[in-house]
Amino acid sequence: MSQNAIPQATSSLPMWLDYLSSIHNSSIDLGLERVQAVAQKASLSKPAPTIITVAGTNGKGSTCAILESILLAAGYTVGVYSSPHLISYNERVRINGEILADEKHTYAFDFIEKQRGATSLSFFEFGTLAAFRLLQEEGVDVAILEVGLGGRLDATNVVEHDVSVITSLAIDHVDWLGSDLAQIGYEKAGIFRAGRPAVCGEPHPPATVAAYADEIGAELFQVGIQFDYQVADDVWHWSHGAFDLRDLPKPQLPLPNAATALMALGCAGLEISDVDIVEGLEKASLPGRMQQLSDQPVILLDVAHNPHSAHYLTSQIELRFPGKKIHLVIGMLHDKDIQETIAALAPVIHHWYPASLDGPRAALASELHSHIPVPSQTYESPVNAFKAAMTRADENDVIIVAGSFLTVGEVLDFWNKRGV
Repeated sequence: MSQNAIPQATSSLPMWLDYLSSIHNSSIDLGLERVQAVAQKASLSKPAPTIITVAGTNGKGSTCAILESILLAAGYTVGVYSSPHLISYNERVRINGEILADEKHTYAFDFIEKQRGATSLSFFEFGTLAAFRLLQEEGVDVAILEVGLGGRLDATNVVEHDVSVITSLAIDHVDWLGSDLAQIGYEKAGIFRAGRPAVCGEPHPPATVAAYADEIGAELFQVGIQFDYQVADDVWHWSHGAFDLRDLPKPQLPLPNAATALMALGCAGLEISDVDIVEGLEKASLPGRMQQLSDQPVILLDVAHNPHSAHYLTSQIELRFPGKKIHLVIGMLHDKDIQETIAALAPVIHHWYPASLDGPRAALASELHSHIPVPSQTYESPVNAFKAAMTRADENDVIIVAGSFLTVGEVLDFWNKRGV
């Protein structure tokens, strides 16, 4: 589509997505001036009465899903904006746990297109503003926003949010955020607000996080200091000062993210009961995060795509599948730390199926193959690699699909459509 062919509100969603990809010279363009100007013009700076913004290297999506699940159990109308999606763009906005029809998105895109005038917006910026419009239009009580990249200069940071969350901190997105953890901590802490609560679930944050909170007068709640949690057999306990929640059910999603989510909810000033918390923890789930598709063989999807998340995946494999033969389908982006991610997974993987991805950031299977410690074949796509793993694995084995949202999304789409 040429840049001049502007879609209409009634145009198809694919037509709009093509258009959004064509109107800005960079897919990632960190900076707030342009997006802030449009947000203010469109009255989108406060799209919901209560807004919780979630940044971090890993665990953002899981933390958002746990917040969403508990808030829904408490009877609130909840909107979530997250990225990237696994299969369809519509996944990026959930209202009360459900995705919206294409038409809702295209009307929101049309609204932003009319508001932006001559202001150039990247694909992510345009989609973020459209998501704010949807949250506003749907009249949600609580909006949960997942930061796309960094924090300080991310498009989600133009809203007046009430609670800021950092889930974890590790080296990732080196091309944009650098390889210095202190600088990364500073970028993530850029979502903190003066006089507002800021929650940090990273147990060992760089000093820049607390320093920035002090500098602007944000109230910091640090795991291990202001709040903490302990695991006890099949349950866990959470505490904040003299306030204790005991014998909580373990969620399907990572426990550190659940503990962080509880602190964020405690800061939000919302009416939530212990029963709501238990129900929300039991129901919380998220596609592509330790998502099991099958029992014989076990097929597990996880979007682990950097060393930090790969170490967590390895620990879960060791815990859940001792003695099992593990097959790994893996495809990655070339701007990730491929060598260290594969090294983190290597101790538990018996058979490797490296696959090439499509797109400008994609790594070829040969690049992955060069770091794999045992002989393995390469594959042109995650689906081809997955088919090979299915052929080779027996019913007692475990097949893991990991390395990227793209890898998991392609395999999940194939799995959903098989036999259709």
